[in-house]
Amino acid sequence: MPPPVAAATTTRVALYLRRARLIDSLRLRLRSSSPSSPPPPPPDDPVVALHAIRAAPTPSSALSLFRALPSAPPPPLPLYHALAARLASLAALPDLRAHLASFPLPAPPLARLRLLAAAGDRAAALEALGSLPAAPRRPAEAHNVVIELHARDGDHGAAVEAFRGMVREGALPNARTYTVVIAHLASAGFVDQALEVFRVLPSLRVRRTTRQYNVLAEALAAAERFDQLRWLVREMAAVDGVMPGPQMRAAIAAMRGAGHIDGTEDFVEELSPNARIGYAVDDVEGEGVSEEEDDDNGDANHGDRDRGNSEKQSLKPWLDPRELARALDGWDPREVADLEAAGLVWTPRLVCKLLRAFKKAETAWEFFCWVACRPGGFAHDRHTVARMVAILARAGHVELVERLLAKVRADGILLPFATVRLVIDFYGLSKKADAATRVFREAESICGPISRPNLALLCSSLLRTMAKCRRALDAMDLLEEMMARGVLPDLQTFSGLMEHLAGAGDLKGVHRLLGLVRQCELQPDGYMYSVLVRAYCKRERAALALRVFDEMRAAGVAPDAPTKALLVKSLWREGKLREAALVEERCEDVASGLPEASPGHVWTASAADLKKVLDIYSGCFAQLAAQAGTG
Repeated sequence: MPPPVAAATTTRVALYLRRARLIDSLRLRLRSSSPSSPPPPPPDDPVVALHAIRAAPTPSSALSLFRALPSAPPPPLPLYHALAARLASLAALPDLRAHLASFPLPAPPLARLRLLAAAGDRAAALEALGSLPAAPRRPAEAHNVVIELHARDGDHGAAVEAFRGMVREGALPNARTYTVVIAHLASAGFVDQALEVFRVLPSLRVRRTTRQYNVLAEALAAAERFDQLRWLVREMAAVDGVMPGPQMRAAIAAMRGAGHIDGTEDFVEELSPNARIGYAVDDVEGEGVSEEEDDDNGDANHGDRDRGNSEKQSLKPWLDPRELARALDGWDPREVADLEAAGLVWTPRLVCKLLRAFKKAETAWEFFCWVACRPGGFAHDRHTVARMVAILARAGHVELVERLLAKVRADGILLPFATVRLVIDFYGLSKKADAATRVFREAESICGPISRPNLALLCSSLLRTMAKCRRALDAMDLLEEMMARGVLPDLQTFSGLMEHLAGAGDLKGVHRLLGLVRQCELQPDGYMYSVLVRAYCKRERAALALRVFDEMRAAGVAPDAPTKALLVKSLWREGKLREAALVEERCEDVASGLPEASPGHVWTASAADLKKVLDIYSGCFAQLAAQAGTG
């Protein structure tokens, strides 16, 4: 049967706007009703129901909404997850346990771990962690949840051990991991050490995020350490291109109030709320799920996410960039007309969120051009241009990227350094090596002067892109050029190049790189040694792999168990039984046993940098424990 004519003429944007109005009415009723009032009738639309459950101020109101939903057909699984997440955020443990038991399909172990940890049930969360498959390794997010859980409960030693176990297991810490570590250090009074970890993150190729800036800015402002806060603001704007979150904005305001206005002039508009903006931007996924880890919602409705604040309040209309972007997919003229009629007030923050939400670069570009022509005074700035440039680079739209870069250069706008790196990295995904090289050569005209450490990072990004584009000879030429200029690659860059050349069967190139490592006076770590052993074993050169193993043991570095097993197997295959037995014997001498994985990763993290963070983290709380013991 064909659908009704009225339904056929309803655009997706119109449907989105109608849902937004329904969600707003439910949110308002939930917030303004007394506990004894009956719950509002459940909506027929599952999308509206989902957001209404997320907005419920109390466990009972969330449960009432869910139970009032029609039982035939049964509610879709996302509604079960929405209720579980709301109960967890409200710490309603008995209700959460009962609800998890009612799931039509058991919640995945990682989801269960997240929910139980959010609700504060440490014992059950650790039990859920134990149910995750340990081979080859548990996901980084599982470790993040556990570290944060221990830190929140004040069990500093357990948090440090959870981080140590993550590294030992071979899971690579990500931006959220370091957010948890930095927040834990800062909350315990170790602000200098939190800043030290923050400064190491570029070497680990970890993006520095809004939340990290918020935590550090709040701590520095509270201590009136405005010189360091000024440095932090400069890094945020010029290097990482991060929009200031609420704590950072408050810190900048405090700094200006104390008379320290240098370097804060560009943030005056951010500090003055725009009364025309009337939206609560929904960003419920939050850190760890969102690739950008951008938890700052501008005028976000934080009241919807608190633990039971049921006071009457004026709520701004709801807006979800992901839902709106989905409605605009394909950029149909009728959808665009409805968007224009909605009269949204466009700001750089909202435009960035919507750009990020589009699935297709082409739609994002259409929107980027369209919004620049809207009445109301909106103008693209360095943040919106940087976001658009990165999206286009990822999709391989070189001509559009170069047009945009030429435009901002002509306008005298400098983009953040991180955008230049991101464009070069994304050109590796879209296999545009020549375009990446042009961006590298023009980097200073795009983002301004580049420090020596940042130039080394940029060089590493270009080398990685060359490797992805199978341009090994060009990569080696670039490496020699940069070393002649005194820009020395780090171990993880060399490891990445070695792995690439070994995969192509170029053992001569691998030898050459090992010589360059020694020339740079770098000490290979366990990860680099394992890359070399695997390379030689794969090419049936077990004798060379054995020489690397001997050098490794002489340097006091223990191989990981899989690398040792591969070497022994290769020696056996080549008939070197005595040598294989000697390898087994020498590995038995390792007192603590062989690690399951060598810390580090090609292109991103070295064992030394991971150890540095671990030493800072563990040292602070060892010091705290010692003081408590003597006190």
